[in-house]
Amino acid sequence: MVTLAELDRDPHPALAAIRPIGWVDALGGWVVTGRALAITVLRDPGTFTVDDPRFSTAQVVGPSMLSLDGPAHAAHRTPFESPFGLAETRRRFQQPVESTVADLIATSGSPADLRTSLAGPLSVAVVAYALGLPQAAAATVLDWYTAISDSVTGVAAGRSVTAEGAAAFAELHKHVASGIDSDGLLGAAAQQLSVDEVVANAAVLMFGGIETTEGMITNALWHLLTHPEQLALVRTDPSLLPNALEESLRLEPAAAVVDRYATRDIEIAGAHIRRGDLVVVSLAGAGRDPEVFPDPDTFDVRRSNARRHLAFASGPHICLGMHLTRLETQSAVAAVLALPGLRLEPDSPAPRGLVFRKVPALNVTWEA
Repeated sequence: MVTLAELDRDPHPALAAIRPIGWVDALGGWVVTGRALAITVLRDPGTFTVDDPRFSTAQVVGPSMLSLDGPAHAAHRTPFESPFGLAETRRRFQQPVESTVADLIATSGSPADLRTSLAGPLSVAVVAYALGLPQAAAATVLDWYTAISDSVTGVAAGRSVTAEGAAAFAELHKHVASGIDSDGLLGAAAQQLSVDEVVANAAVLMFGGIETTEGMITNALWHLLTHPEQLALVRTDPSLLPNALEESLRLEPAAAVVDRYATRDIEIAGAHIRRGDLVVVSLAGAGRDPEVFPDPDTFDVRRSNARRHLAFASGPHICLGMHLTRLETQSAVAAVLALPGLRLEPDSPAPRGLVFRKVPALNVTWEA
């Protein structure tokens, strides 16, 4: 029987065993681990919806683009879309991201935990800049983020919203609401949404941006530093770096699962799903589908189809900030790999997490 501890520590053998879909008692729902089936579910919000009272993130931050479907989803998402297209992302963020990365590395010094000294502060700074939020200490925002993400993970595992998560969101609400009168993205969104709706969507974007970026940076560095032969290939040919980042996303997406709820009885791949059943799409499982990715458990920076992963989901809920996350990750990883004598400490742990998977710490040293 699959346990929550197993899914947190190393879910991949269990996900492979039930591919393309299987019932997991520990989650109280179906888990989709085949890539083709995952795409079917993610692109059919009429049958597999996020709009359900049990949706974990909505229980913590309220209704948002993440927890609504159909016209309501479009109404919540549209005001936030324009700044995050590929060309606009590169135009607006290339220079601020590179400057922030350089400053964080310069002030960090060796030895360092690059999760807390680089990946976390970078993602906080960039998302706050993107949303036009009032200034807040990165450590404060990271504290809110940790409490809220822990609460979301707990809800996904069947527990109640934590008091710490509720308190952190209340503080975040005050912080975001204070910036709504500005002429930036929040102010523009407030012309179409209520204050609570703006705050809920800003929270989703902010914490989604932190989680996705922090996880993508730290997991990519962990994969490269624990596979010296692959790192050597990237050092020899830096043009392989973007594909190496996609390969890391395939193996360990920062958001490992997304929840959906069946709106009707349906049979898929031999599974008899009943109306109301929880259907968990494992983005991690889809990324290791051997029908799409030969030798799926191997980290291969030259893998020709690495970008076919579903780390940013698919369908109407595809990650709004995926171009920004890629930009931040490429800038951060390239800068770290340029550090002389870079070495991963032996005690640096592997990625883990039930909903959000990343290394708890990325302990490295380099030559001053």
